[in-house]
Amino acid sequence: MSCTFVLVHGAWHGGWCWRRVADRLRAGGHVVFTPTLTGLGERAHQLESGIGLATHITDIVNVMTCEGLGDVVLCGHSYGGFVISGVAEQMPGAIRALVFLDAFVPQNGESVEQLTSAAVRETIRATVQRSDLGIPPRPAEAFGVNPADRAWVDRLCVPQPIATFTDAIALTGARERIARKTYIRAKSYANPGFDRAYDALRQDASWRTREVPCGHDVMVDMPDRLAEMLVEAGA
Repeated sequence: MSCTFVLVHGAWHGGWCWRRVADRLRAGGHVVFTPTLTGLGERAHQLESGIGLATHITDIVNVMTCEGLGDVVLCGHSYGGFVISGVAEQMPGAIRALVFLDAFVPQNGESVEQLTSAAVRETIRATVQRSDLGIPPRPAEAFGVNPADRAWVDRLCVPQPIATFTDAIALTGARERIARKTYIRAKSYANPGFDRAYDALRQDASWRTREVPCGHDVMVDMPDRLAEMLVEAGA
């Protein structure tokens, strides 16, 4: 059975990071969209002060609407967990399955700033004090990216629009009402927040949980296995 996938990248990245996974899924006969969020990737020239979490949610809603997509397997990596949670609020009927890939699983009223590490919170505060438009990217090494790909990832990562980390998300439970939900944890990336989310969802019968033995950028480190898990999530 072929599926339609919409793959949402995380902070500092762009649609480019899904290239290997998208190639594998398309080779299997699936339809794949890897949109780049406003102000990032090849859209870095669009970085401006008005870009917030709602902008990025709208980016994905517009792709799905304009392409006439339905029965979608919607995957969000890291910060993308916020984005796909917001998309589920607006287009629950178009989503077949949700996949949170080493991602935040926010509750109503939460922001990335509240859920992220102390080091990232300090970077956010420093960015605000400098009145910069974007939060500088973390090095690929910090995410545990395999050594051969670190230079590539570092070269393409760009500052993240600051309001996307400070905006609170409004949720009413639409995400929970989607039947197929999977959380994939990258066990080689130390992140207590993701561990808490993973451990909680393991106790929830409405979620599938999976582990992979690699760094945070699973789509870079283990594209074959990730493609398999995405297909499984939509089944």
